[in-house]
Amino acid sequence: MSKPSDLVQGTLDVLILKMLALEPMHAWAIGARLKQVSREVLQVSDGSLYPALHKLEQEGWITSEWKASDNNRRAKYYQLTRPGRRYLEREVANWDRLAGAITTVLKLKDV
Repeated sequence: MSKPSDLVQGTLDVLILKMLALEPMHAWAIGARLKQVSREVLQVSDGSLYPALHKLEQEGWITSEWKASDNNRRAKYYQLTRPGRRYLEREVANWDRLAGAITTVLKLKDV
């Protein structure tokens, strides 16, 4: 199982922003969705998720508001902002470039 420390610096931020690009969510739902779509490879602890959400909100890339969750409990829902969407687009392009370069290196044949 990957831990946030196993991820490239800043990757958790991009993963959270991607989840919020799909729909507004509360923190528990973000973690559950990441776990689900990664087939349980990515499991983010509360100790990593909440500081990342706080940082993203401080940067202005997400906003939050308190609402009732599906089970009628009060939860803080996070939503992507326009600057957050632009940042996400740039970071996804950077990730694609970096992942392509790493893949190219790893596929080199031994001599």
